[in-house]
Amino acid sequence: MPIELKMPALSPTMEEGTLARWLVKEGDKVASGDLLAEIETDKATMEFEAVDEGTIAKLMVAEGTEGVKVGTIIALIQGEDDEAAAPVAPAKIEEAPAPVPASPEQAATAPAQAATAPPDGILASPIAKRIAAEKGIDLSNITGTGPGGRIVKSDVEDLPPNVAPGAGPVAAAPATMPASGNERIKASPLARRLAEEKGVDLAAIAGTGPGGRIVKADIEGAPAGTSAAPIAASAAIPTATSGSSAPLTAAIPDFGIPFEDAKLSGMRKTIAKRLTQSMQEAPHIYLTVDIRLDALLKLRGELNESLADRGVKLSVNDMLIKALGLALMKVPSCNVSFAGDVLRSYSRADVSVAVSIPGGLITPIVTDAAGKSLATIASKMNDLAARAKEGKLAPNEYQGGTASISNMGMMGIKQFTAVINPPQAMIMAVGAGEKRPHVLEDGTLGVATLMSCTGSFDHRAIDGADGAQLMAAFKALVEKPLGLVV
Repeated sequence: MPIELKMPALSPTMEEGTLARWLVKEGDKVASGDLLAEIETDKATMEFEAVDEGTIAKLMVAEGTEGVKVGTIIALIQGEDDEAAAPVAPAKIEEAPAPVPASPEQAATAPAQAATAPPDGILASPIAKRIAAEKGIDLSNITGTGPGGRIVKSDVEDLPPNVAPGAGPVAAAPATMPASGNERIKASPLARRLAEEKGVDLAAIAGTGPGGRIVKADIEGAPAGTSAAPIAASAAIPTATSGSSAPLTAAIPDFGIPFEDAKLSGMRKTIAKRLTQSMQEAPHIYLTVDIRLDALLKLRGELNESLADRGVKLSVNDMLIKALGLALMKVPSCNVSFAGDVLRSYSRADVSVAVSIPGGLITPIVTDAAGKSLATIASKMNDLAARAKEGKLAPNEYQGGTASISNMGMMGIKQFTAVINPPQAMIMAVGAGEKRPHVLEDGTLGVATLMSCTGSFDHRAIDGADGAQLMAAFKALVEKPLGLVV
């Protein structure tokens, strides 16, 4: 029996993904640990490894296929122990019995039934069948472009609805479409992101993927710097229809201003969904303190001198991560998550750190921030930030965490409030350190380096008094930073 390879759940919340690229072809022999495919989630492109030995008998899902549900069979492997099994062949379409004359009432309903219920035996992917059912397309008329003639998503997504039976095979959509109005260029999400980074006009690219879809390889070989033409100002933004997912906001009216629309990436959709959910469900309370930085800056300079021969350089942010981790352990009532009728308290402080990357934001995690040395945190953050910008983080490196920190001080932002990252119950927003008038310890007026930090707390889980204790503990650790190294 062939071994079924199914779309894996690469994270606890993953429901579907994009099969960005196959790294094997039918007939290839593979061993456990060999790389089979690149799968794109909303946060990163990850490699999928084989767990069994055998021969690739069939690739069931074409490269560039979007929206592949977790658990969908994407390939078949013929085990090495199977007895000279023949390659898996596409399912044959059995001839239907001669039709029985129908009554006028039956004849009236027959076309609709044929359109919405494709006959068994047609080789088509589950998502292609679903789209065909929604659009009333008869799959028996479609010429598949997937492996072995399989009908895939790209074969049906751009077809008009209600393709009548007997109309003959329908050709695949053209490789590219003009980038104007709401016409859609067929390209994988990975190819779109690469094109945006290189400034490549997708309308000028001939796709080599299934059905003419533009894939990663097409963009890598294209010259950079060709900007796409702006979308016409008269282009309308479609509103949600009955039975579809409603947009986050209503359609934007056309005010006669030249504009260009860009389809939201999976990452941007996830950010929009999660932060909207956070603001709607979690009652935020904001607490701000001004913190003197002079002692921390002095200690940082001394530590960097001693660490220079190890190639380690501490940033202010590294020291603030450690301070937040220690503060959470000192005030455990803030190291929690709220979940309906459950309040979960954590025994370890894992700090998620907001990192800006092309197309969005990701929060790699420093696990056990309170227990790590400053040098370890600095090295860890350099590695996490670099791989985050390359889309190479594993799900366990950015999903989880017990609290977050977002530092916009390096951008000159004096003070801001941040949105809580659910299911966490707090996030620390760090502003810029700047010289300000300040009352010194001896009561005289002087100048000190101060920064404003604002904690956002989920009031369902954390009371104001507890939040105030955390802010006080964080301030004390920053202003007397020897506590960060002992």
